[in-house]
Amino acid sequence: MNYNYRYRLTPTESQRETLDYHRDTCRQLYNHTLYRFNQIPEDEGTVKQRVRKIRDELPDLKDWWDALTDVYSKVLQPTVMRIAKNIKRLGQLKEQGYKVGELRWKSPREFRSFTYNQSGFELDKKGGQTVLSLSKLADIPIELHRPLPEDATIKEVTLKKEKPGEWFAIFGIEMDTEPPAKPPLADIDTDDMVGIDVGILKYAHDTDGTAVESLALSEERDRLEREQQKLSQKAYESNNWQKQRRRVAECHLDIKRKRRDFLHKLSNYYAREYELVAVEDLDVKGMLESQRNSRNTASAAWNTFTDMLETKCEREGTHFVEVGPEGTTKECAQCGVETDKPLWVREHSCPACSFEADRDANAAWNILSRGLTELGVGYSESTPVETALPVGTAVVPAKRVVEAGSPTLSERVSASRVG
Repeated sequence: MNYNYRYRLTPTESQRETLDYHRDTCRQLYNHTLYRFNQIPEDEGTVKQRVRKIRDELPDLKDWWDALTDVYSKVLQPTVMRIAKNIKRLGQLKEQGYKVGELRWKSPREFRSFTYNQSGFELDKKGGQTVLSLSKLADIPIELHRPLPEDATIKEVTLKKEKPGEWFAIFGIEMDTEPPAKPPLADIDTDDMVGIDVGILKYAHDTDGTAVESLALSEERDRLEREQQKLSQKAYESNNWQKQRRRVAECHLDIKRKRRDFLHKLSNYYAREYELVAVEDLDVKGMLESQRNSRNTASAAWNTFTDMLETKCEREGTHFVEVGPEGTTKECAQCGVETDKPLWVREHSCPACSFEADRDANAAWNILSRGLTELGVGYSESTPVETALPVGTAVVPAKRVVEAGSPTLSERVSASRVG
């Protein structure tokens, strides 16, 4: 299993200048690689083969490009290979229906990271503090707020400069231990299965009757709008414009961090609490192209949540399945009859079997049922909703999910049900 561990660096002013020098040298090498790649005919090999050919030219480049000799060799090689990775990523986006162009040269503001691959880095203790020793660069103080796993092998270290100017070290580690084996599907009890319906009013509503509210970021967005308005009033590229641009970047980063923290903790809860998790495979791209709720859809970051959930389920040995979202709201979870519901109708009431439930709870049960069908698990005598009918909904504020030191989500739900 491979994981990333991220830590904040606290470089001195001199070290910041050296970091920026190495970063910009890598940027220029990236642009040179892209130029050379476009010169090589396509019939001379695959994308990776053509990029490797450019990588093999690095020793000759150093003969006339003095700046390259200042940068560690295991940093230059991954920089060249980034072209192949980026082209592969563009191909994946194209397969998903996105309109993509060609790779373009990177400006100093766009190229924000470089990677030490396999060697050239070491965690050490110097002067009473932990430092990250980087070959041909510096010994940079690092805030090791949590230890790396003892049985982990560090494969690479990526140094990244965020837009506000902060530097971070991202350790790519490989764990020797295998994830726990997934339990046999036939042995999983209904209580250990969960279907999750995601939305905007309630971020997640599951088959256990838990509704997690969306993360409140209205104050952060208001601050961002104010700072963006101030930025528009500054002279472009002036000193004041540069300072204000960093403030805007800080607002964006604050929102991003709070959202990812919320999604990490919520996905971690479901992966650890259950043995089988079913979610919708939403067409977020199509929803973003719609004029209705496109901003809220982007803010919800449902794809990010499901990606995190899938990764954590793999780590915890939990079954994970995505199902088609079509009709999960209309279809009755008990008898299967479809009933049209406008968005403002928040309750499901089936005219055929009289089953009544919260609109999102009904959708969550349909998601679980489809997930079980997808995995080949059948209920011959009854549907899952008949087996374990939800008796109510426990609403959990998003603040309870993200607050440090607060009760866990499961404890909060239990307390709500007891009350």
